[in-house]
Amino acid sequence: MLRLIIIFVLICSVVADDKQKAELTIKEIMSKDWVGVLPSSIRWAKNSSGVYFRGKEENGNDLYMADATSLKIKPVDTTEQNGKLNPQKTKKVYTKNGDIYLVDLQKKTTKQLTKTVANENRAYFSSDQEIVFSKDQNLYSWSLETNSYEQITHFVKGNEPSPVNDKKDLAQEWLKKQQLELVETLRETTKVKDSKEKEHPALRKIYTNNRSLQNIKLSPNKNYVTFRLQKQGKAKPTLVPNYTTKSGYTKNISARNKVGTVISSSQMGIFNRQKNKVYFIDTAQIPGIKDHPQHLKDRQELRKVIIHGPFWSESTCVVVILALDNKDRWIMQLNPADGKLTLLDRQRDEAWIGGPGIGGWRWNSGNIGFIPKTPLLWFQSEETGYSHLYLYNLETNEKTQLTSGNFEIYSPKISKDTKHWYFTANKTHPGERHLFRMPIMGGKLTQITTMRGNNETYISPDESKIAIRHSFCNKPWELYLMDNKPGATAYQITNSTTKEFRSYPWRAPQIVTFPNRHGKNVYARLYESKQPTSSKKPAVIFVHGAGYLQNAHKWWSLYYREYMFHNLLVDHGYTVLDIDYSGSAGYGRDWRTAIYRHMGGKDLSDQVDGAKFLIEKCGIDSNRIGIYGGSYGGFITLMAMFKEPEVFKAGAALRSVTDWAHYNHPYTSNILNIPHEDEEAYKRSSPIYFAEGLKGALLICHGMLDDNVQFQDVIRLVQRLIELEKDNWELAVYPLERHSFIGPKNWRDEYMRIFQLFEKHLK
Repeated sequence: MLRLIIIFVLICSVVADDKQKAELTIKEIMSKDWVGVLPSSIRWAKNSSGVYFRGKEENGNDLYMADATSLKIKPVDTTEQNGKLNPQKTKKVYTKNGDIYLVDLQKKTTKQLTKTVANENRAYFSSDQEIVFSKDQNLYSWSLETNSYEQITHFVKGNEPSPVNDKKDLAQEWLKKQQLELVETLRETTKVKDSKEKEHPALRKIYTNNRSLQNIKLSPNKNYVTFRLQKQGKAKPTLVPNYTTKSGYTKNISARNKVGTVISSSQMGIFNRQKNKVYFIDTAQIPGIKDHPQHLKDRQELRKVIIHGPFWSESTCVVVILALDNKDRWIMQLNPADGKLTLLDRQRDEAWIGGPGIGGWRWNSGNIGFIPKTPLLWFQSEETGYSHLYLYNLETNEKTQLTSGNFEIYSPKISKDTKHWYFTANKTHPGERHLFRMPIMGGKLTQITTMRGNNETYISPDESKIAIRHSFCNKPWELYLMDNKPGATAYQITNSTTKEFRSYPWRAPQIVTFPNRHGKNVYARLYESKQPTSSKKPAVIFVHGAGYLQNAHKWWSLYYREYMFHNLLVDHGYTVLDIDYSGSAGYGRDWRTAIYRHMGGKDLSDQVDGAKFLIEKCGIDSNRIGIYGGSYGGFITLMAMFKEPEVFKAGAALRSVTDWAHYNHPYTSNILNIPHEDEEAYKRSSPIYFAEGLKGALLICHGMLDDNVQFQDVIRLVQRLIELEKDNWELAVYPLERHSFIGPKNWRDEYMRIFQLFEKHLK
């Protein structure tokens, strides 16, 4: 009954507040927090009593907890949700301001274990109830029984000293022998020291050889420490000038390197504590380590890799190895005693490794783990073209695919009793996500959530309830709670949007498909104008950024300002099409990699085919179609205006990549390889090579402090347009904005210019 009353009050408050707004303005939809502060950072309390979330800041605090029973919300102290539990869940350890704190959950007491100027961090409980933590890039172990700690590793910066020559050794040994023969006191102190060292041998020094130290991990049995040494190649960094400074002088900001200019290398080391010995994994033993991509197939040297993990199950150890060219991912069993590797699974893609839960981009191992107390390793793979869940039995060496179909799964989790899987999937529709449950060895998928849109789910520790961060395409994210039962009612906890936002009848765009020239169905959001039919109906195509991102879905968009702008455009008689073009997320491997070695190929032709759909199905005038987008969307806009000038009459390119040879290494090298090794891919993918094709009206907008797609990108294009004697373009610069704008007035200025561009050239 209480829940029904709460929902009734929420509904009534919305109805009372919401007087329908007749017209939107660009100034208000671009203003700060006009939508509201939506719930984020969802996390359950350790005892399942409630859900923590971030919301609107009041009195300097933005952390709240919703009670799981009463549904009431209260502000809480930020330290309440920190910490790692011991296996019995009776104690919790956390770090604060560089010190370690121990919480006894039964006695409800907190004890500060360290109080030093050093920074103790990453504290957790080992299987034997000791606290493992890091300090000064070394591992330590704190015994609660003796209330003392020991140092586990001794990493030393720099190179290991070279051994002295034999002559010097002999001379030193003779002098030492003479001293001990002559001086009785030295003989006695040396005996004591030798005895102590025999009882407590000196901790092995591990020299980092001037490489950065990463990923230090202690094995569950504490016999081994694994670590990674990373060497960053030397390259000239880029500079981003800041012209608007307090001092009045220009300041250069050092930024990222350019693609292909710096190649890093790494190696994984193993410290055997029992033998006090250090050794490194030999990557030459990896199957296919010399299988270079097609454009470099004649090379014979070992490919560079990065090793993630290890991931432990009692005494079993597994690592994930990614080739730095990102064409291969190996899952291999590691014998820590000698560093030998055994292949369990290899996934190769001539384009690049990626997809939900798979890793890729070099710095991510993907989702992987063991089913407790079994020899079963689980992981995700795109082997069949979609990201699915697999098991590998380390005793029988058999691999089993647990899920299958033309959909992708996200965030798999094993239930407490290890009998079921929980995961999110877009099984019902590519643009809709629900929580599913499945038997641990595979079988029927049971859908648990039912609300249309996206359901970001968080299962309580006792697995009795589910917190859901849910949204629909015209309804922003809110927090809900439901019982962990298929089809159970989800009760809304938060009501975060502002009165001003709720005063407008936001449209739910149609999710449509149209065929592209390659015989594939393209998904898109359609905002169709309902104004009286005219032979001169204008339309705008929006191109989302990031390349690998999904926006033609049924939930609240990451591009919420653009969503509101599209509603404004429809109010002014435009039809808007927002396309999940080739390369977008949510549609499997082949769609993801369709842009390999040719950005501005299929992803551009999908925009042209979208324009054809608008003309044939929506009655749009073929001479009144515009296009706009930011980042990758800005890049596609430039390609559209330069390569398809008969289709697009006006375009707004925001923070656009104009030449991929000047973008960063991790993103670009996956798709286009490296400029000096694959020049053709860069030339056919970069707008600056096609600028002579400009005919329509082009607006270019860019932040001068953009350290991602840097301002230099558009400056080089501007010079090219000048030399080509093009007159139908303009450049708007924003001196204090980076890649993602912050200032509401800058947002307003940018979108007012876009609106005026379309009004002038498409109406």
